[in-house]
Amino acid sequence: MVGVAELAPQRYTGEATILDLLSQVATEAIADAGFKRADVDGLIVHPIGGLPGFVPATVAEHLGLQPTFAETVDLGGATGAGMIWRAAAAIQAGMCTSCLCLTGTRRRGSGGKRRQSSAERPKPRSIAPARDRSPQAEFDAPYGMVGANVGYAMIATRYTHEYGLEDTQRAKVAVDQRRNANANPAAIFYDQPLTIEDVLSSEVICEPLHMLEIVMPAAGAAALLVTAAERVPDARQKPAWLLGAGESVTHSSFAQAPGLDATGVGIAARAAFDQAGIKPADVGLASLYDCYTIMVLLTLEEAGFCGRGEAGAFVESHDLTWAGDFPLNTHGGQMSFGQAGLAGGMSHVTEAVRQIQGRGGERQVPGLELAYAHGNGGIIAEQAGLVFGADR
Repeated sequence: MVGVAELAPQRYTGEATILDLLSQVATEAIADAGFKRADVDGLIVHPIGGLPGFVPATVAEHLGLQPTFAETVDLGGATGAGMIWRAAAAIQAGMCTSCLCLTGTRRRGSGGKRRQSSAERPKPRSIAPARDRSPQAEFDAPYGMVGANVGYAMIATRYTHEYGLEDTQRAKVAVDQRRNANANPAAIFYDQPLTIEDVLSSEVICEPLHMLEIVMPAAGAAALLVTAAERVPDARQKPAWLLGAGESVTHSSFAQAPGLDATGVGIAARAAFDQAGIKPADVGLASLYDCYTIMVLLTLEEAGFCGRGEAGAFVESHDLTWAGDFPLNTHGGQMSFGQAGLAGGMSHVTEAVRQIQGRGGERQVPGLELAYAHGNGGIIAEQAGLVFGADR
């Protein structure tokens, strides 16, 4: 990785289109690397609402690129991490030399505009919509399993039953990550400290999860430029080397999940660590997907940073801040940096890369050599893990 760009998360993006956001971070990532637009011959994007097809071609045309490799990745929150190893694989296969990986989400919001009256709103169509025959419609929704909150609350409840997790242990994850965000001017909660008492006194959204241990939707975009080893001397920035990668997809419908405490997180992590030839204990930064506090705890265990049932005690006994003994989500995580849709998942990758490059600013982890970045899609459904190193 030689080029990084990211828009600071915000609640709303006004009239900017998704192509506007992607164009901005693409331009900035190329410039960050010290490359020219003509140097980019690979492009990876994600599905974009309103574009039923030809997504890479549409984005490439908008950016003025003519790639020799183009792909769409659709792995939910694991999309950003999944893009990176695909870019590296395409480069290794000789399909391209420098590949741009783009993620972005816009949120127009009300913006203070006048709300439409009932008379002004479009009338519903008289033709009945096609019946939803998805597994979610058959097995999840009829029993109240609608939306991610319910699924992760069930996971937290089951984990607590099995291992006796304390609410304060989950809350500490959110608090330590907020301390990291308070050292990151780009974080959406940069100037808002947080305490365990704040978390536990916030509204219970779906028992046992409180509002302040759940991500707040935001908007933004992020880009990474992946290049071949022989192009590294041409780059302006110190590279972050991709040393290992792993991926796992176990289900779509939550009712079909293999288990609530045995996900694909471990499969992806073990593959990444084995490919890199390292162990979890060698990692100096864990950049773990944090849609909910319970997801961080599950990932710590399944990725091998602690034993089964030990995550609560682990986070309680460690300082998870950038200056602590176990740096975790040093950008603030999505809970405090901001969850800008798929760019929120990419933020774990961009932070790992920046930290390896030594560009963490106030929150820089001293002497960092190895970082692990993780992405999670759906409700513990899609997983991707990446190991980055300061050296090959």
